[in-house]
Amino acid sequence: MSGGPEPRPCGGDAARDPAGLWLELGPACPGAPRCPSESSGPTSGDLGTSSGSSSTGLSPGSDSDSSGVVCSGRAAGMRGAPSRSRSLESLRSASAGMPDGTLDTVCTDETGSEEDLYEELHNSGHHYSHPRGGGEQLAINELISDGSVVCAEALWDHVTMDDQELGFKAGDVVEVMDATNREWWWGRVADGEGWFPASFVRLRVNQDEPADDYEAPRAGAGETNDSLPEAQSCKDQMRTNVINEILSTERDYIKHLRDICEGYVRQCRKREDMFSEEQLRTIFGNIEDIYRCQKAFVKALEQKFNTERPHLSELGACFLEHQADFQIYSEYCNNHPNACVELSRLTKLSKYVYFFEACRLLQRMIDISLDGFLLTPVQKICKYPLQLAELLKYTHPQHRDFKNVEAALHAMKNVAQLINERKRRLENIDKIAQWQSSIEDWEGEDLLVRSSELIYSGELTRVTQPQAKSQQRMFFLFDRQLIYCKKDLLRRDVLYYKGRLDMDDLEVVDVEDGKDRDLHVSVKNAFRLYCGATGDSHLLCARKPEQKQRWLKAFAREREQASPSLSCRGSRPC
Repeated sequence: MSGGPEPRPCGGDAARDPAGLWLELGPACPGAPRCPSESSGPTSGDLGTSSGSSSTGLSPGSDSDSSGVVCSGRAAGMRGAPSRSRSLESLRSASAGMPDGTLDTVCTDETGSEEDLYEELHNSGHHYSHPRGGGEQLAINELISDGSVVCAEALWDHVTMDDQELGFKAGDVVEVMDATNREWWWGRVADGEGWFPASFVRLRVNQDEPADDYEAPRAGAGETNDSLPEAQSCKDQMRTNVINEILSTERDYIKHLRDICEGYVRQCRKREDMFSEEQLRTIFGNIEDIYRCQKAFVKALEQKFNTERPHLSELGACFLEHQADFQIYSEYCNNHPNACVELSRLTKLSKYVYFFEACRLLQRMIDISLDGFLLTPVQKICKYPLQLAELLKYTHPQHRDFKNVEAALHAMKNVAQLINERKRRLENIDKIAQWQSSIEDWEGEDLLVRSSELIYSGELTRVTQPQAKSQQRMFFLFDRQLIYCKKDLLRRDVLYYKGRLDMDDLEVVDVEDGKDRDLHVSVKNAFRLYCGATGDSHLLCARKPEQKQRWLKAFAREREQASPSLSCRGSRPC
């Protein structure tokens, strides 16, 4: 390997004793040393609250003409390397699972006394896929030297301004090209190469093995039946690897949740002078509920794990039995942007920065800021469909678990979709409220009384009776109502409320180009909104034919979305 500079050595947090530092869970000491500034947590990114009140920021379509943990520099990543290392032997022995009953004891202890048990669990070798330890590094480099492609999955975002470092996002697949250094590896993502902290990734369980490899013996016309058991054995091993990966990541995740609940939540509750209950709910959401449900889920997985023949383990039923529990992630994901905002506000004060750093050090957690840790449940719920898809790929149709895994994959996709939909609706509500507050001279009830989403917006010409007077107006189509506003002559970004139309009482009528029979004026790209109950009609004209078609399609979508029980009235020629 060439082209990469030698990384600078760094002792990391492992060399420091948190108990001996100035950082105690009490008021910040005036003479405290400067807080580390090399790293900062993820921004709210896509999960952030919506900002801006202009119509363009609100609109999903108009006719008008990444979160991550920020590590500034190599030292930040080195400090982030956990102090616990694993040998290659412990890496391999972990694939057989944990000792029977270990997790049962852990999961039944709700009094906070499970620290020692979790420490035993943590030291039992189950972190087999975390890239630590000299023996494992040697094995990785041997694979690389033999020409194998060694891949790792990014656990955290690594954002850097150093051109010698490799940036990536959580979930990215990183090709490891050199692992001779314990703390920093050299790797590639897409077309980029560079150094990255080894603690930010975990090795994939199925290295350099294409998904269809186990089918290869069947493809050759001259192959004998002796190759079929070998192919099945390969597939069984791949399924074993995936199962071990699922169990390993779940155990890691339980440890992660435990660290947050005990390392942060519990300590914050002790400091009533710094945190109110409302603040704690905003910052941590329902993470303690997630922790309890997740412990029960992992316990169920362990009970289904076949220690002697792991590939026969039946995990699909566990996901089906707990699919309702996973819906509690919806509340957490919806609250996460608020948590980011509150943490951003608090960490402007040094005493909170020192306090959160003390919590992290005393819990011996990786060097990631609190908002980075709190992002993990959001990422976790989105990863289940990917893991189940991988498990299904290596599950034979005749396997007893096949139908359950298939159903579990469908169920977890639905859970993720439901969470995304709830989050999207919550964000839409926030945007609508902000948009309405920006409109001048608003009249009548609030938009949110009847509407929850903006479907389309754009500028149209409104032709009014009796003199066929034309007016340029901005129209905003929400579910169940159409709002129209007038632009300020001088400040074009300012809108004045002019009226609304109830879409439940309207029929959209396509108007052909030519002379309108009612107003006796020539029109182009026009359509009429007709109210059958009152006989009122509103003639609207778009600038271009394609704009008119987009409006007609938007009206059809509005009817489908706002009132599924009512058939779409469609449009008819006039």
